[in-house]
Amino acid sequence: MSNILIIKHGSLGDLVQANGALKDIKNFYKNRKVFLLTAQPYAVFMSECPYIDGVIIDKRLPRWNLFYLNNLKKNLAKYNFTKIFDLQNSSRTKFYKRFILKNVEWSSTETSLEPGQKKRDFDKDPVLDRMEIQLKKSGIQTEFVKNIDLSWAISDISRLAKQYANNDYILLFPFCSKKLPQKKWPFFKDLISRLKQDYKNKYPVLLAPGPDEIEEAKELNAKVVLDNNEPINIKTLISLISNAKFIIANDTGPAHIASHLDKMGVVLFGSHTTAKKVSIENFNFKAISVGNLNNLTVETVLEKVKSKLN
Repeated sequence: MSNILIIKHGSLGDLVQANGALKDIKNFYKNRKVFLLTAQPYAVFMSECPYIDGVIIDKRLPRWNLFYLNNLKKNLAKYNFTKIFDLQNSSRTKFYKRFILKNVEWSSTETSLEPGQKKRDFDKDPVLDRMEIQLKKSGIQTEFVKNIDLSWAISDISRLAKQYANNDYILLFPFCSKKLPQKKWPFFKDLISRLKQDYKNKYPVLLAPGPDEIEEAKELNAKVVLDNNEPINIKTLISLISNAKFIIANDTGPAHIASHLDKMGVVLFGSHTTAKKVSIENFNFKAISVGNLNNLTVETVLEKVKSKLN
């Protein structure tokens, strides 16, 4: 039997956003096996996703590594893929189409363009709109691409929650990729002090750092959530977000998780992109957008928080 391959390497936020598309694709191909090609950090997490039948790891080694590329090609050939859904739409996946997975039907940004439409213009549209168009071009009914269900990723974290907060808590994500420092708002430490002062410690302020963010988190004067002194895994992170009273974050993966869980919160945007383009806002989760995050004051953020959190 022929199989279906979906390519989505990451990041975490991008994979979360793709969950609806994965579900629509699997529903369409009920009698076919659907596999996901993704990066190593997300393999364990996505292996539990009910919308796919298996995960294939792509180490994404340099393209001049012919030994790796040849092994990847041989591995993928074993699955007899007859349709590829490229949800990554990167230069790497375009390379794969030409050299690794040739002679297979592809769905990508380029196959989704209208006659005369330029890819650079298509890429300006919101990411979920683009994903929906891509699936529809393949004849797939898109019921979930914009209605993302993360219930499968929620686990019982009562033990951890009791350790750090008895009841409601505010969860902050003051970090960002080191490659994208322009996404980082520099005043989270001051905001934490004001949250404690203005809410009189009604809500514990929690941080959930990744492996490279623990030391930075300890400097921010909030409770650093760890599990046996280790960073929490992705399912625990999603569950921690799901149970939070309010979320404040930079434009990172946890912000996208909060949005798709319909959590109450705010996400902070500078000029790196727009909230509309990354499809992050909804009724409860709103963006504060400024030209330069260095000019966004604590008072402005606090005012937005207080308008939603009483």
